[in-house]
Amino acid sequence: MPPIRWLAGLVPLGLVGTLALGQAVTTAGPAEAVAAVADDQASVLGRALVGGADPSVIKVGDLYVSAKSVDGGIAVRTASTLEGVATAPKHQVWRDTGDLGEVWAPEIVYHDGHYRIYFAAGRGAAHRMYHISSTSADTGYSAATKVALPGDKWAIDGVPFTFGGQRWFVWSGWSGDTNVEQNLYIARMSGPTTTTGGRYVISQPRESWERVVGNPYINEAPQPIVDPKGQLHVVYSANGSWSSKYCLADLRLRAGGDPTYVWDWYKSNGCLFGSYAPSMMSGWDPTLNVDGPGHHTFVLPNGDVAAGPPSGNRFPTMFHAVAKGTPYSWSNRYWYTGTAVWWGDTTYRRANVPGAPTNVGYGLKFFE
Repeated sequence: MPPIRWLAGLVPLGLVGTLALGQAVTTAGPAEAVAAVADDQASVLGRALVGGADPSVIKVGDLYVSAKSVDGGIAVRTASTLEGVATAPKHQVWRDTGDLGEVWAPEIVYHDGHYRIYFAAGRGAAHRMYHISSTSADTGYSAATKVALPGDKWAIDGVPFTFGGQRWFVWSGWSGDTNVEQNLYIARMSGPTTTTGGRYVISQPRESWERVVGNPYINEAPQPIVDPKGQLHVVYSANGSWSSKYCLADLRLRAGGDPTYVWDWYKSNGCLFGSYAPSMMSGWDPTLNVDGPGHHTFVLPNGDVAAGPPSGNRFPTMFHAVAKGTPYSWSNRYWYTGTAVWWGDTTYRRANVPGAPTNVGYGLKFFE
């Protein structure tokens, strides 16, 4: 299918899920962008967004709940609308009083009647995954407990999910004890902070379009989701987050496949959402208004990967990026909203493997 642009501009928070496909949205130009943003600074692109990176937002009942690393710990915001998350008061639910180190990318889910936040903390090679929980969205969280992952290696960006009647945990980590490349791993969970069996690699940054930016090469920020045919996907970020070539790509598990068997996973043949045209999968266009989109979240009911999109085959997302015309740096990142759409009959081919089978199924289109 030829490339199609449904949304010509950025989608304001308040319009997510309401715009008809094909409707254009205009925004302010990059000249209005500022050089850096603070946690509570409003966007000057005409959108009430939060400055920073690594969004995580779910919907529980009529409440939108987000988690963010801030002020030496983790803060939660709750709102009755998705757009309200940006300006809602932040409730500090955990502080690093034990001096664990840098606190990265908290991921909030709702499972077994508890809000659970998984986050990475540590310094250098000591980064590991931790967990806090509460029956209330914005108060009463437990002390941090380390997630017992197989091998006990460097680990970040972990998130739990249920698929095939089994609870799983997927994360970005190192094979050994040195920072050569970040791979994606999966393991079976036996409890909120425990796993059973081994860790299994499901993706390594070995494709040419994943190696545009290196030292190290990166696969990170995995976000699982189940498509309308019941197949599991893990959408992840590739290339360095310090580069405008950061992007989103997709892993699709073949129908009936084993999530722990790497060859049952098929990878998109390029970025599905990014600003660097040479890395994009054929038929997928680069972004118009932002650079380096990545580390996204699917805004799903209870954070349940099997929950169907709330509006047909399209559903809201959030991602971080830098406005075009603004120097690309970590300090210039905002949370943005967008739309994801299931895209049928998408073929993924194993690169550089002559005679290897292809896999046809749902892919994803992402729109600003």
